[in-house]
Formats: sequence, C-alpha cells, structure tokens
Amino acid sequence: MAARTRYAPDRGLTVRMTATMFLLGLVFVAFVALIIGIMTAAHASGAAIILVAVIFGGGSAFISLFFSDKIALAAAGARVVTPKEAPELHGIVDRLCALADMPKPRVAIAPARMPNAFATGRNSEHAVLCVTEGLLYHSQLTQEELEGILAHELSHVAHKDVQVMTYASLLAIVAGLLVRFAFYSELFGGARRSDNGQAALLIPLILLASAVVYAISFLLIRVLSRYRELAADRSGALLTQNPSALISALTKVSQGMSRIPTEDLRKAEPLNTFYFAPAMKLNGPKNLSALFSTHPSLEKRIEQLSKIQRELGQPGAEPRGLR
Repeated sequence: MAARTRYAPDRGLTVRMTATMFLLGLVFVAFVALIIGIMTAAHASGAAIILVAVIFGGGSAFISLFFSDKIALAAAGARVVTPKEAPELHGIVDRLCALADMPKPRVAIAPARMPNAFATGRNSEHAVLCVTEGLLYHSQLTQEELEGILAHELSHVAHKDVQVMTYASLLAIVAGLLVRFAFYSELFGGARRSDNGQAALLIPLILLASAVVYAISFLLIRVLSRYRELAADRSGALLTQNPSALISALTKVSQGMSRIPTEDLRKAEPLNTFYFAPAMKLNGPKNLSALFSTHPSLEKRIEQLSKIQRELGQPGAEPRGLR
C-alpha cells in the first residue's frame, strides 16, 4: 500500500486528482442514468447492446488490471532478468526499495533502442519494473540519473497507479464499445427491423450519448494521467533527495527520442501511458497535442522539479541543451 511506503504524498496533486476522479464519477452517474432511461423505452436488442458493452468493458478492464504486467512485457518484447544477469540494475532497485520500504518488483530489460522505462502491475506483489537497452547502455546516464528514473517508476507501483487508471478508464471503455456496437447494429438494420416505433431512434441516441461520454472521459483520463506523472516525479525526487539528477535524466531521455526513427517511436506508442517519457520527438507540435498527451510537457516537469530543488535548499542550474 502507498501509505506503508516512504514515498512522500503531494496534497495539491492529490486534491486535483481527486477532483478529476470526482468529475469522472459524475459523468459515470449521468451516463448510467441516461442508459437506464434508454433501456426503459428500449426493445430487447437495445438492452442487449448495452449489456454486452458492459460485460465486454468490465472483462477488458479486468484483463487489463490483472494481466497488465504480462501484457506490457509482451508488448515491449522484454524479459525478466536475475541479479546475476544485471547486478548493477538490481543493486539500484534494491536500494530504492529499501529506502521506500516497499517490496521489490521483478526487473526486466526490453531490447529497444529507445531510452525509456516503465513499471506496471496491479500491486507491489505482482509488479514489474522494465528498462530498455537504450536507457541502460546507450543514453549515457549517470547512476544518479538512472536512480531518479527508477524511483519515479517505483512510485507508480507504490501508489497503485495501474489500479487508479484502470478504474478511471472503465467508463471510456464501455462508452467506446457502445459506439461500436450501436454503429454496427444500425449498419445491419437491427433497429429498423423492430416493430417498436421508438426503436428507430434508439441506436442513434446510444451512439450520440456514448460518443460524448467517451470524449469527455478520454480528456479527463488524460488530465489524470498527467497528474500521476507529476506526482511520480515529485515522489521520486523527494525519495532520492536529488531532483537535479531527475531533471538531467528527463532532459537526456527526451532529447534521446529525437535520435530514434519515427517508425520505432510509433511502434512504441501503445505503451506511452506506462513510459517514463512519451515516445515522441522533443520538437513535436505543442498545441492540441498537450491536451491529448499522457504526460506533462518537459518544461512543466522540469519546472516542478526545480521548485522542489529550491525547497530542499539545493542550488539549481538550467539543464544543458534544453533551450
């Protein structure tokens, strides 16, 4: 549990994350009320569409939560390594887990050129911490910088972020499935074949309501994801008491993305929610992309870490190559 670790909480971010979850809850309640209203006037096929979407959505969330570690490792092509195979990496993880007073997760390495890392798992007992070969061998990180990245990732495990994001995503999953099921039902004329005069409006109504709910919940989930990343940055920096190392690591990893072929970055995009830094070019568009991003901007993350550095009474410096 997060409360049993030494990762420091952030009340400001916690309030904002709670408010975001509350808004998602309101959307969920409104959506359920609307669905109940639709079902009251719906024929059997309309109710079946809703029921199937809920079953598939719940099943998808269940699989995502309980098998997130296996799914992520398979997607990254990663393998779990022993302390004998990666002694330095295991040594850092051992020290951080002892410092945080948390169980040690499995440690894995992915054969990707992209410098990155992620941690996933429904709880500490089923967690895995994965780093890419690009991060370990080709990013020129110091031990302190690598430690900062791993402290960030272990914070996600300590605070059960996979559970939080899975619960938050459930509404979007169900709404998205309803959009698809309603579209195919209308495409094949399911509503028009019914004798119920109101049935012809049922599918378009579900389609519209679900699309709106999906859009709203998608944006709120992205906001929540960015808050979780800021919280992990803060927790990791305070645990190691070295925010400058995390600033430097963020800069190196983000700039390292610019040297990775665009095709490789696109292949890595499905894991963006998990990654320490998103698989994208540093000089990409910053207008609407910030609204849909799973991570805060590099500038915002460095700004927060610089503030923590000042609070700790440590001298700050502009990271080289940022400007």
